[in-house]
Amino acid sequence: MEQYDAEELMQYIQERKFRLLRARLSEMNEADIAEFLGELEDNPKVMVFRMLPKELAADVFAFLEPDVQEHIINSITDAELAKIIEDLFVDDAVDMLEELPATVVKRVMRTAGPETRSLINQFLKYPENSAGSIMTAEYIGLKKYMNVEQAFAYIRAHGVDKETIYTCFVTDAQRRLEGVVTIKDLLMNPYDMKIQDIMDENVIKAVTTEDQEEVVDLFNKYDLMCLPVVDHEDRLVGIVTVDDVVDVMEEEATEDIEKMAAMLPSDKPYLKTGILELARNRIVWLTVLMLSSMITGSILTHYETAFAALPLLVSFVPMLTGTGGNAGSQSSTTVIRAMTIGDVEPKDILKIVWKEIRVAVVVGIILASLNFIRLMVQYPGETMVCITVVVSLVVTIILAKTIGCTLPILAQILHLDPAIMAAPLISTIVDACSLIVYFQIACRLLVI
Repeated sequence: MEQYDAEELMQYIQERKFRLLRARLSEMNEADIAEFLGELEDNPKVMVFRMLPKELAADVFAFLEPDVQEHIINSITDAELAKIIEDLFVDDAVDMLEELPATVVKRVMRTAGPETRSLINQFLKYPENSAGSIMTAEYIGLKKYMNVEQAFAYIRAHGVDKETIYTCFVTDAQRRLEGVVTIKDLLMNPYDMKIQDIMDENVIKAVTTEDQEEVVDLFNKYDLMCLPVVDHEDRLVGIVTVDDVVDVMEEEATEDIEKMAAMLPSDKPYLKTGILELARNRIVWLTVLMLSSMITGSILTHYETAFAALPLLVSFVPMLTGTGGNAGSQSSTTVIRAMTIGDVEPKDILKIVWKEIRVAVVVGIILASLNFIRLMVQYPGETMVCITVVVSLVVTIILAKTIGCTLPILAQILHLDPAIMAAPLISTIVDACSLIVYFQIACRLLVI
């Protein structure tokens, strides 16, 4: 499909060439239509949505932002709304309802058919961010006594409204999952071959209550296109498809980035988030970090006699704290990413610390050597001061990298999100530690 031209479509609206507009929209991808609708004013938005072909309207609706969905729901009739809800995949309908205000949700549920309403209610009962909350019930279920010809006939008859037909799941009379078969398996076997003879009985699956991050891990580990979801009695209740997993990955990555930047996570787009809400998301961690940074001030006050004896020492504080904070942040970011993608686990803590200490020694010696040359040129005759600074730098880097790699692992052991142990918090802790190290070394080497 071609990329759409927003100016061309806007021109059709302005010139009231609605037949041409409808024809052009029919050729476009649903995601592009949803993007175009999001750019329109409220009145044209509803008008353009109403002129979409019925078979396309529900697909476009699933791609719209929650506020656009709410506006359209409030602007169309119950009959139009019922048609959209019936045509939506259940997981898309559930995602929509979780974002809409209660009054709008009541109207949606009232207009939905009994079967759809029952299915949506079932999905809404699953824990938030669980496999059950992101799955869909639109899958192809076959029986092992079918042959390939019967399987194809079943897929043709029932596959039109299914989320995917490329992977089919084999269940018994009690809906217990027995195996999986792909369209490729069916195409490569004769029509009289039984499903039980070609299905794979070693099925990778998830339980409805498993966390969605575990589902993402399964997709990444086994390169899946879809994953069956079963209840605690091993009955197939739905599937998770790769498009849903991509959404989860984006959501989890965004949440981690916000936590690593010392902000409370928000699921709203930036430009649609209010000033007060943005401030509220940021003020908590800013307050914590501000109060904790007061420790640094108290350390400086404790060593003011050292300043008085040798004022030159103060000029090296920013370099030491900055380098230590950066070194710690590098380690914490590396470890957080490794834990997120499953490269390391809490049991590997000793291996991680040992590796980071060796990295710190190498990095510390290189930085210390460069600094020693610079300081000797800049402050000739102050050899002991230069030695004090570079020794403090090496110890600070080793300490910072040790703290940076350890705290995220300890957070996971305590069932906290490792992302909170990122740059801002690490830098604050390392600043305090580096100052103590620096002044302790200075007091001993310079005898002050």
